[in-house]
Amino acid sequence: MLFTKPPQGPSLAFLMALLICATSNARADGPYPAHKVVDNIYYVGSNDLAIYLVTTPKGHMLINTGFDETVPLIQASVRSLGFKMTDIKIILASHAHADHVAGHARAREVSGAKVFVMTGDEKVIAGGGKGQYLYTDSRWRPCPVDKVLKDGEKVTLGGTTLVARHTPGHTPGCTTWTARVTDGKSKKLVVVVGSPNVNPGYQLVKNKTYPKIAKDFARTFKVLNSLKCDYFLGAHGNYYGMHAKYPKLKGAKVSPFIDPAGYRDYISLKEKAFRDTLATQKKASQKK
Repeated sequence: MLFTKPPQGPSLAFLMALLICATSNARADGPYPAHKVVDNIYYVGSNDLAIYLVTTPKGHMLINTGFDETVPLIQASVRSLGFKMTDIKIILASHAHADHVAGHARAREVSGAKVFVMTGDEKVIAGGGKGQYLYTDSRWRPCPVDKVLKDGEKVTLGGTTLVARHTPGHTPGCTTWTARVTDGKSKKLVVVVGSPNVNPGYQLVKNKTYPKIAKDFARTFKVLNSLKCDYFLGAHGNYYGMHAKYPKLKGAKVSPFIDPAGYRDYISLKEKAFRDTLATQKKASQKK
């Protein structure tokens, strides 16, 4: 594959992102060094909001966009790696919450890319936040959805294939992305976890707005437990310990992002939280 070698130090474009974020809306949580994760997958997100650029000779794919105010940061990070926003052909999403997709409309405009969304989240993204479970007041710029994806659907561009794994619960269309990448002489599985989190306020029992929420979470953990993860990534850097791992990347013989044990521990922790919350809510419901 044809890639441009990332610069060794911060570029002018990346340094400009510092100024952009300092003067933009507070929701843009500040830049983080753009970096290569493995093969043709790069981190171009903020200090907290994980955004990934997947490059190919036929154009690129972008997973998540953050807030509208995050997009200039993404642009600066993409440029710092030697790539162009206008070469992005497909924009994807982990799930339809503002901190991951509110920037979709702006990113679509500056890149000309198509937007692909998992079934269950397409109306929320197209409606600018309307129809969300729980976060009913959260709004953003509506973004046209060019294609609605199904569970297991493959998104292929320039010889690279991403697989959309439907992992609902956090949102009805929450998506975990997987890809087989070349790492030296071997193939490794990259897993970008959508979100297995039961957020504060989530009603798992007798939920009239999202009746299947508990069943969806249970399905999600079945899917996540079945994946033989090598490279553990996620929709937020804190899912996979990015801040602790990134400084170890330079000069490492084995990438710190290869973390199957960390992946298993993370999924186990989140599944326990789900089952504990479900049991507590069921018990409380029976007392009423």
